[in-house]
Amino acid sequence: MNNNKEIKKELIESFKAAITSTVKSISNSKKIEVFFGNKDLKSSKNSISLPELEGIKSNMNFEQIRALADSKSLRLRFSNTKTLKEYEPSGNISKKLYYISEKIRCEKIGSNYFKGVKNNIEKFYKKRISGLDLKHSEDKIVESFENYLRIKFLDYKNDTQIDKKLKSFKKDLDQQLNNKINLLKDLTFEQEKFNSLIAELLSQMSLDENIDDEEKKNEENERKDNQSKPQNQEKTAKQKEEKNEEMSIDAGVPDLENEAKESDEADEEKEVESSSRPDLRKKGISHLGDLKYKFYTEEFDEIIKAEELESAEELLRLRKNLDQQLLQLKNFIAKLANKLQRKLLAKQNRSWNFDLEEGMLDTSKLPRIIMDPFNSLSFKKEKDIEFKDTLVTILIDNSGSMRGKPISVAAICADILSRTLERCMVKVEILGFTTKHWKGGSSREKWMKNEKPISPGRLNDLRHIVYKSADSPWRQSKNNMGLMLKEGLLKENIDGEALKWAFNKMSKRKEERKILMVISDGAPVDDSTLSTNTSDYLETNLKDTVKWIENKSNIELLAIGIGHDVTRYYKRAVKITDVQDLGDVMINQLTELFVKKNLKNLH
Repeated sequence: MNNNKEIKKELIESFKAAITSTVKSISNSKKIEVFFGNKDLKSSKNSISLPELEGIKSNMNFEQIRALADSKSLRLRFSNTKTLKEYEPSGNISKKLYYISEKIRCEKIGSNYFKGVKNNIEKFYKKRISGLDLKHSEDKIVESFENYLRIKFLDYKNDTQIDKKLKSFKKDLDQQLNNKINLLKDLTFEQEKFNSLIAELLSQMSLDENIDDEEKKNEENERKDNQSKPQNQEKTAKQKEEKNEEMSIDAGVPDLENEAKESDEADEEKEVESSSRPDLRKKGISHLGDLKYKFYTEEFDEIIKAEELESAEELLRLRKNLDQQLLQLKNFIAKLANKLQRKLLAKQNRSWNFDLEEGMLDTSKLPRIIMDPFNSLSFKKEKDIEFKDTLVTILIDNSGSMRGKPISVAAICADILSRTLERCMVKVEILGFTTKHWKGGSSREKWMKNEKPISPGRLNDLRHIVYKSADSPWRQSKNNMGLMLKEGLLKENIDGEALKWAFNKMSKRKEERKILMVISDGAPVDDSTLSTNTSDYLETNLKDTVKWIENKSNIELLAIGIGHDVTRYYKRAVKITDVQDLGDVMINQLTELFVKKNLKNLH
């Protein structure tokens, strides 16, 4: 018995040690102290307070501690307390919402940097919100606000139960915040501007002034209900109490029966949608890989050179910014690039065909002719260098979720790879894909004016950017890489059509060997398209397009997922958890491809 207690105690201490280590890593502070179970201690600059671990069988408790540890660590790392306090609004509710928005801002940054952080926080949040019984208006406002920001900033998906709980304030939040949400997203990495704007918006909402009126209405309604149903009051209260008790006991155990039922219902809904959908094989269909995929209109799409989106002066400024913030990383990647160059050039050592009737005179055979003048002269020719006939296209996801370090690292890695491969006489083009607008832009406006036909297909304006063409020297294009840092450039990502675009560009090239490298941080997302079609519309198209390129073309396709596993889309894929690994992975993957090709030719 004592042995079991010791084992449990050891497991709990191991878990606490692991959490402490994680906190130090995420907060980027080795001096930080982690306390468990001290309710009175508030998280400070050098400490974090977490709930006590109740037992090794309490899943909910484990998940709560993981989520809180991650969230508080991110707050310590990415939030300046002085700045936060400076813009703090007045009013109890406004303050609560203000600090929630800062928490989610930090979680948004952290989910781009650290593996598992988003999953830990989202998993616990889902269970917590599902178990809440929101009786008071203040609770509803606070939870609705947090839920709204999680959906907008962290792509959280509500289930039906949560939607019903929070729907009363959703409309109000949309009216007050929807037209500012994209601006808030753009300011994620600028705390002072973010805090200032959210404080201003909360003040305009006058929440603390309106809450008393709302509470009075609720009390009046409750009084009327109690008068009309006196017999059921006690029974209802008891049922609610029993239900809440059940939820707290079973919080860590999934309801498999209900999940299966929901899954079956979802499948039935898909079948109904599919059967009621009109024939999609008409104008507006893209035929590469997926015959069912279509776009509502191409009228507002654009393929544009980077230098046409900004002035030369602005591109130069952005380029300097890129070089400055990634100076150390640039040096690190440059060393890796030199390794790639050495490997490629080693395979390009001059080799010759001998004993030919024309070409360069083979001086090594001259002694033979001197000894016997009847021997004919021998000539030689240099063999063609294999890599001269290769095109590498780097296709970079320019979506909003890549904002910050991921897009900076992707830009500098592509830039250095371009320079390196150019020295080895390999053609390189660098492309990016995003959309011109959030929420559909002109395409959606046209669709709305046309009485919103069902299943319109892709419903946003594409923006495909050429940062460097295959025939353009690196020196002419290097400033274009800085454009990826341009505020407001990164929006939605429609990967399937971007792949088709890159494929079509490559198909027109004369190079014998073509390699397409995709850098992305997850699944395709475009709110406008997904809200008007099936939820897997863009994902299905991406899978079909990848499958077609991999199986029915001569283009070699490989993908690098930043923080996300993209092997569900691509056969040849690598996942990186730290963006600093991107340069190493890109170079190693290309080196491996070239080495394999060389070995194949030897056989």
